[in-house]
Amino acid sequence: TTTTTTTTAAAAASALILLLSAAPPSASAAFFGGGGSASSSSSIIHGGGRRSAAAAVARGGTHLSMSAALIVQNKGGGHGELGFQLAKTLSSNPKITSITILQDDACDDAKEPFKSYSSDIPDVKIVKANLGDDSASAESIQSILGDDASYEYVWDNASKKPEGSGRAMCDLAKKWDTKLFAYVSSAGMYQTDDETTYPMSETTPVKESAGQAQFDSYAVSLGLPLVSFRPQYIYGPKSNKNDYVDWYLDRISRGLVLPVPGDGTQKVSLTNSEDVASLLSSVLNDEDAAVEQRYFNCGTDDLIEYDEVAYLCADAAGIDRDDVHVEHYDGDAYGKAKFPFRLTDFYVSPDTAKEKLGWEGPKHTLADDLGWYYEGYKARGGEERGVDLAKDWEIVSETDSADADLYAKYDSSISA
Repeated sequence: TTTTTTTTAAAAASALILLLSAAPPSASAAFFGGGGSASSSSSIIHGGGRRSAAAAVARGGTHLSMSAALIVQNKGGGHGELGFQLAKTLSSNPKITSITILQDDACDDAKEPFKSYSSDIPDVKIVKANLGDDSASAESIQSILGDDASYEYVWDNASKKPEGSGRAMCDLAKKWDTKLFAYVSSAGMYQTDDETTYPMSETTPVKESAGQAQFDSYAVSLGLPLVSFRPQYIYGPKSNKNDYVDWYLDRISRGLVLPVPGDGTQKVSLTNSEDVASLLSSVLNDEDAAVEQRYFNCGTDDLIEYDEVAYLCADAAGIDRDDVHVEHYDGDAYGKAKFPFRLTDFYVSPDTAKEKLGWEGPKHTLADDLGWYYEGYKARGGEERGVDLAKDWEIVSETDSADADLYAKYDSSISA
């Protein structure tokens, strides 16, 4: 009996694959939960459903598993590359049979990573919507995705508060009975004081007024299988926000002083977007453990001191470290100025993700990545563009490093 049942199931699965292989791409995409109508003018379907179906049967033997993933992606900024990298990572995960990106239509399609969607993730369906519309509802988002669309796994990398599209995504996840609802929050909402120990753990108090904290609370109140990630400073090969490292290169490449608050030994967690995506997808390693823990810090454990970032940037730019001039200043007197990081230590550790989710850790380091990063900086016109140096000059002008002519060369608001 067992042999007959297994053979029959395998034959049925094989017949289903043959049927779908002969079906139009739109039909197979709809069957496999690609989500939404193939006729939507804002969607791009590349037939990924049929390939994933065959792979699912091959992996499962006689069980045809269909798990659709939805990535909700913002228009850009610090998290702008994560949806793209997450889609690439999920494409090779055996649990996922189709991927849809619900993309904020305020993105600039001529810029990265959005211009690489069609070339780099061709099997991912792209659906665009106005995610910044506070009047968005579960009904309106469902209509855009397709009336019959539903998703077993959702990664929300767009919502900043439980209103508009953010509330809608939570409500839809409840309607769909989603297996996992992963939210890309922010470690920036940690509330630190003089007693805070580093690296900050997931039990560090958060600002309850923060939109991300309120989003978490709403998702929990609905009984969603929420897993909330708290990333920090992110860089990547297709990022559209490069402020953190660019701050250093803007000054090093021009021979300018780098005003760094404190003594420069403060540590920072600068994480490659591919490693962040890997961590976000690690919820699939142990879904029960992910939901039970719920909150995870998200970042590299390759910590770097503020001053060391300057020297690594100099190495990448081919500038002798002896020619790098760091000026440490009193943060209480001048504040952050244009400096990209906090005045004090402010970093997390991914230890919980490693322990609970089996995340293997980062594959990248800033030191290794700065070679391609610097080439990208030059390609973006980083060495020629104007730089706002007014606050720098306010600090540097009172030191022996003051060179008004040099600063005026790059910022016309400064008098030589």
